[in-house]
Amino acid sequence: YLCKSEDGILGLKPSNFTYEESAPIFFGASSALHFIKKGNVSEGKKVLIYGASGALGTYAVQLAKYFGASVTGVCSTRNLELIKSLGADNVIDYTKEDYIVDDTYDVIFDTVGKRSFSGCVKSLKKDGIYLRAVHLTILSILRGLWTNITTSKKVIGGVAGEHKEDIAFLKKLCEEGRLKSVIDRTYPLEQIVEAHRYVEKGHKTGNVVITIRK
Repeated sequence: YLCKSEDGILGLKPSNFTYEESAPIFFGASSALHFIKKGNVSEGKKVLIYGASGALGTYAVQLAKYFGASVTGVCSTRNLELIKSLGADNVIDYTKEDYIVDDTYDVIFDTVGKRSFSGCVKSLKKDGIYLRAVHLTILSILRGLWTNITTSKKVIGGVAGEHKEDIAFLKKLCEEGRLKSVIDRTYPLEQIVEAHRYVEKGHKTGNVVITIRK
């Protein structure tokens, strides 16, 4: 049982989803939606998602496509077909090629923070937006502020907030077949240590879910 405030952020699970498929929506899909909205992703925009095969990335690809963007996903070789199946127009294997191309993208969404700040900013169009859903250091914050002040490009980071209307919107997309959860592995609560060890290796695809049995 979980105690929540009566005006807390709650929602029914999608009727066509299992509990395991529903669990990641609150974090992964909700966070991805937060940044996709911050980036004003819309019809005709060119969007690059770095870390497209992760918990945020798999949802971000689907949401960006829903809003009408042309999506390029960056991932490893083994996940190329998965990202294509989620709707990406183009995929880049970061083990074989670089995505940095001058003045190319309207939005770059970095979900993992493993690419250079300057490279991402360089790849943006004149009024492009660089989204950083990663741990922010003092240096990255200062570089973001400097970019915002001295150029027409924008750097947006921070912590994603949750909203009731977003949860309801995501539920609707799931039930319409427009959004799905990618589950790598599930672990029972008794094996949560092993689950963390697996995630910390940095090679999971989509989400790892903990199941709780009565």
